[in-house]
Amino acid sequence: MGIWEQSGHDVRLEWGAEGVAALGRECAVLVVVDVLSFGTTTDLVVGRGGRVLPVRWRDERGVAAARAAGAVIAGESGFTLRPSSVTEIPPGTLLALPSPNGATLCDTAAATGAHVLAGCLRNATAVAAKAAALGGPIGLIPAGERWGVHIFGDGETFGPLRPCVEDQVGAGAIAAALAGHGLSLSAEAAFAARSADVTALAACVSARELREAGHGGDVVLATQSDVSAAAPVLTGGVLA
Repeated sequence: MGIWEQSGHDVRLEWGAEGVAALGRECAVLVVVDVLSFGTTTDLVVGRGGRVLPVRWRDERGVAAARAAGAVIAGESGFTLRPSSVTEIPPGTLLALPSPNGATLCDTAAATGAHVLAGCLRNATAVAAKAAALGGPIGLIPAGERWGVHIFGDGETFGPLRPCVEDQVGAGAIAAALAGHGLSLSAEAAFAARSADVTALAACVSARELREAGHGGDVVLATQSDVSAAAPVLTGGVLA
């Protein structure tokens, strides 16, 4: 037990892969929050009766394994990481979904032995309820972005973590819902809960990046709050 684990609190919060390493030492549940866009896309797929197989970014071996398992590969099928691409995905689809943040972190979190959930704004209350039912402590992992990673172009590199507004707000919405279950929040989780202002997302860098690329509809889908009852849990490497 120590200060980095935020011991003594039911709900804790830390960013990215480093946060998984710190909180995964004590937390029984880890909730990966990637609002733009892995968590939102996963919510839409699971909400329609599909499943998501998270694949690490640029992991060709992982893609090959997913293909061998019969998964539909995002980017090869009309379905992509963009939320708007999966709004009509057929029920029962197993979608292999690579992403540099959310999918990669789900795989990292699974290695800790904790229950892993994928959260966003759309399913914040549902994910909080499921996490509380699984038992704690609960670690919230806002994914953040990585400097130098550009999902719309070539030459991606894994740079240092860039904390981002959308994942702070998404994690804060889940933290606030967990507080409603009577769970105690660490200072980090409590601050996120107090700053869970969805209106801030409209002007954030990630939302602007999507809109400038012509994907404003994805921002609209991602900023809808508590419209979904889906609470994707990673079981056998698949979110459902």
